[in-house]
Formats: sequence, C-alpha cells, structure tokens
Amino acid sequence: MKKIIFTLILGSYWVTIWAQKQAKDLQAIKFAQTITQKDLSKHLHIVASDEMEGRRTGTPGQKKAAKYIANHFKKIGLKPPVNNDGEMSYYQPFSMKSTKWKEVYVDVAGQRYAFMKDVFALGVSAMKAPLACQAVFVGNGSPEEMKQAKVKGKGVVYFAKNHAEAVKKGKVATNLGAKALFVLRAKTKDEYKDLLNFNAYYVKRWVGPKLSKKTVKSDIVFYVSPRLAAAMLNTQTTTLANNQLKPGARGQQVKALATQEEKITLASENVMGLLEGTTKKDEILVISAHYDHIGKYGNQINNGADDDGSGTVAVLELAEAFVKAKKAGEGPKRSILFITVAGEEMGLYGSRFYTDIDPVFPLKNTVADLNIDMIGRIDDRYKTDPNYIYLIGSDKLSTELHQLSEEANRQYIGLKLDYKYNDENDPNRFYYRSDHYNFAKNRIPVIFYFNGTHADYHRPTDTVDKIHFAKMEKIARLIFHTAWKIANRPQRIKVDK
Repeated sequence: MKKIIFTLILGSYWVTIWAQKQAKDLQAIKFAQTITQKDLSKHLHIVASDEMEGRRTGTPGQKKAAKYIANHFKKIGLKPPVNNDGEMSYYQPFSMKSTKWKEVYVDVAGQRYAFMKDVFALGVSAMKAPLACQAVFVGNGSPEEMKQAKVKGKGVVYFAKNHAEAVKKGKVATNLGAKALFVLRAKTKDEYKDLLNFNAYYVKRWVGPKLSKKTVKSDIVFYVSPRLAAAMLNTQTTTLANNQLKPGARGQQVKALATQEEKITLASENVMGLLEGTTKKDEILVISAHYDHIGKYGNQINNGADDDGSGTVAVLELAEAFVKAKKAGEGPKRSILFITVAGEEMGLYGSRFYTDIDPVFPLKNTVADLNIDMIGRIDDRYKTDPNYIYLIGSDKLSTELHQLSEEANRQYIGLKLDYKYNDENDPNRFYYRSDHYNFAKNRIPVIFYFNGTHADYHRPTDTVDKIHFAKMEKIARLIFHTAWKIANRPQRIKVDK
C-alpha cells in the first residue's frame, strides 16, 4: 500500500510540474503574439524615415533616432541602467575620432590616377612616403599563383570578391615579400563606380580615444579601377575582364601613396533599457541591434530600413512584449538588457565600447547576446520562400544555446534555420561583422539573426516599402521564445567550447 501511495504522490508531482510547464509555454505564446506586423511597421516607418537622415553616427538624424528609442523604453517602463554622473539614463555616451585619407594616388608612366576616381584605399597603417615598385599580375591571388609569380619587392595586382578576401590574399603576398597590394573588385567602369559609392563611407577609419592604443595595424590595400589596372599591367580592360591575362605577367613601374590625418571627434551614444529579473536578476541576457546607418550622400538619403532599422524595431517590440509579461506577473527570472548601439557601420564601435571600455553590467554576469541585424528582406537564395532565417554563432561557444534555439523554433515557429554563413570557411565572415562578435570574443554565447544581403544593401533603395513585415514578425517571435527560454531556465547557458 505504501508503495502505491508513494507512486501516486510521485506521479502527482510530475503531473504538476508538467502542468506548470504547459502553463508557462502558453504564457510565452500569449506574449510573443503581442509582437505584430502592425507595430513593427509603425516603428520602422519612423526609424527609417527621411527625418532620421540615414542615422549616420554623430549626426542630428542619429540623435533623433536615439531619442525615439529612449522615449519608447521610458514609455513602456524599462529602467534606465546607465549612471551618467549620478543620474540614471538610457544613454551611454562615447566619442570617436575620425581619421581621413589625406593623400591617395597611383602614378603610372607619368600619369597620376586620382583618389575616389580611379583608386581608393582601406587600411589602418598610413604610409609616410610614396613607394615604388613594378606591378605584377597574380590572377585570383592563390598562394600557388603568388609563389609562381615571384612577388618579392613587387606590387601585386589581383582579383578579390570582398575586403576580407582581399586582406586574406594580401597577407599571403606580404609574407612572400610583396611591397604593395592592388586589388580589382570591379571589371567594368560602372561596377567600379558602384564600388566607389559603396565604400565612400568606409574610406574613413574611426577609432575611439580609449581604444587607439589597441588598434591593430593592417596593410594598405589599394582598390584600383579597371583602367588603372590595365595601365599598370600594359594591357586592355577587356583583357582583364575576360580573364585573358596570364598570372605572372609583369607590368609598369608604379608609385603609390596613401597617408592619413585626424580630422574630427564625434560624440554618439548607445541606447539601452533594463527589465529586471525576478529570482536571478544579477544574470543578464542582452538583446541587441545597431540603430545607426550610413547617412546621406549629396541629396540621397540611405534610410537603412533593413540595415538595421529592422533589427532596431524588433528590439523595441521584444522589450514591450517582455514588459507586458512582467506586468502580468510572468516576468523572466533573469534580467534582460535591451541595447541598441551606434557606430556599428564604423567598425562595431558602439558594442566594442560597451564590452571593452564600459560594460554597464559585468560581462561575467552576461549569459548570452541575441543580436538582430537585417531581418526584413528575402535574399536571392530564398526568392520563393521567405520562411527562413540565417543563424550565425549559435554553436560556436555553447552546445546548450544551439539546442535551445533549435527547440524554440521547432516548438513555436517552424522557420527554416539556415547555417550557411555559420561556416568558419565562409568568405563573407559575417560572424565577425556585427555587434554580437564583441560579446563572443569575451566568451559570451551569441546568436546572430540575419536575412542575408540584397541589391539594396547600403543604398538609398533600402526602404520601408520593400520590407516583409510578416517575415519580421515571425523572426521577432522566434527571438522572443529563445530569449524566454534563456531567461527562465534553471541554470545559465553553459559555455563548453
């Protein structure tokens, strides 16, 4: 009889636990459903409006966006977590120094090719004087092509798809003794014009005064136009475009220069709000996005609806959903810090300031970062099926986080979770290119939510009318359920990698 009673009690206990879990799951669904297309659209039509002038860090438009975010956090009831000289604030101020190119050119056979017409440069370590060398073509810049071309003392000219690839190939060349790096990323005049427009924002290098000593020097990379490359190599632009020039071909003697100078200091701010947890409030889950974009060029405004207006407004809606849960007596065990950072487009600076200079909460108490950067569009791989999201980083540091993320999706949402860009060998290296990385490098587990790139990336055509709000709603709800699980589990996410 005692055995039967014990069995009944034990069974009753597990039924109670199961019932509590079911009730908690139902609550999660209820609050996730408060994240709606309508509200996401309302916020994005403001954040990505012309009034915000493209939200370039340090500009009045960025300040307007910061005020809008802070006002929303205050309105819904998040606490201001930043102590600014004894006053609690939603703003975390920081400053940035602008370093501009002072003089950039390439001379070939007595003709000078001008900066931002036929050449621009990227890199940190500015040269002090012009360098002179013979140009040599190394094709796609493979290690074998470099070795066969005997590049020591030469200026290597090679193709690259992006800056990360250009730098990677450039390191091989400099290790073999190459004197200068000249990269072809465009095969036509129009392609090069697009490349110039795209990189106009990046020809500045931004560093914070407190981090300037930590800045890692890198080789200068000269990005040259097809006509300049052809002149350097004694060939025709069509020959280069059609891949008809053999690697190893010697060209002209060239002179190149790229020097830098400091110009201005910008003042900006991260914007954040805190939802205090209940039983584990000293442990912090971060939900992040960057609210800055690339601003205006001439009369054209780059509104940045997808990049990263979409992530910013998702943070606003996620914050409101969790506040509603807390007001209903279902607040998370752990605290959640909702943070929108500036300076991302200048080198992940806002998040780097938070993690490296002034973490408002100890990094050792930060259990994870869920970072949202571009979730409102559909890339070319999924033209006919918007029911997907690229996840990056979920398994890099924590097996538990990856499993929890998969479970949340399987249980509540049903998106296709695509890990294409999570591959360490992916040439895009997106894992290192958004704000989550500054948490990950500090051994904090992360997930980066990303819809992939598109033709409007960093262009004036990245506008609200092209956003898929149904897709955004679904992804934001997935992030809510993932955050809900992280914030309410008995033990914090374990770092095991």
